[in-house]
Amino acid sequence: MAKFDPAGHDQPRSGYAPLLGKTILVTRPRAQSEEITAQLEALGAAVTHCPTIDVVPPRSWAPLDASIARIQEYDWIVFTSANGALFFFRRLGETRSEGVEVLAAHVVCAIGPATARAVEAAGALAHVTASDSKAEGALTAIIDHVGGEENVRGLRFLIPRARVASEILPGGLRSLGAHVDAVETYQTVKPDVHPEAIIRLFKENSIDAITFTSSSTVSNFAELAGLTDLSDLLATTLVACIGPVTAETAASHGLKRVIQPELYNAAALVESIVKSIGKE
Repeated sequence: MAKFDPAGHDQPRSGYAPLLGKTILVTRPRAQSEEITAQLEALGAAVTHCPTIDVVPPRSWAPLDASIARIQEYDWIVFTSANGALFFFRRLGETRSEGVEVLAAHVVCAIGPATARAVEAAGALAHVTASDSKAEGALTAIIDHVGGEENVRGLRFLIPRARVASEILPGGLRSLGAHVDAVETYQTVKPDVHPEAIIRLFKENSIDAITFTSSSTVSNFAELAGLTDLSDLLATTLVACIGPVTAETAASHGLKRVIQPELYNAAALVESIVKSIGKE
């Protein structure tokens, strides 16, 4: 099988369509899944969308606005997702006339290449990009950049993030003596979706693989399907999860045919699907 670079640097060769005849269901909103959709279609797959999350503004802008008003107090701004960057920079532009220039004295960290691209699309520079999207990988990247754990003490970090998010990174930084403000910048909610037609596709064995890119995409799919145990509905479907936390959530809903890539990004997820069900 031809090599498809999971870092997303290489394009599939002309005529290379290992997923031809396969139907992949993507559970992220269309606006948030353009990259993975394009990659799957380029490899011959038919992509069906069933968004199980919707990304919306926070319940209140007040906490983020307060942090932006005193942005000069922070040493680091850490973006854990492309959505966090998108909503942060949008609000920054609405509340500060200087725009991204106000971050000139800050170290900007992006977790994962997609987040770095979102930061750069806003006109800012990601000084540190953690290739490992796990919180532990981000913590290591920060420690390496400052030259050791002892140099984290006293630094001030702003982490614009989802309303519901892991505490591993903020907790790790605080344990090293840093001051951390983890501020709600957006939230994910369950969309108004009528899944009857999608469920029918599974019952007719028409979906070859389904992609889950967060725990909430799994749990919301289960709620939309009206099922706690998804093992029967997805019995013949490959379940492709972006990382271990998402895979654990999938397993908690009875799913056993689960794969996950070594790198936690869309291109690597696509590569793992190709390796599992792609044609030579």
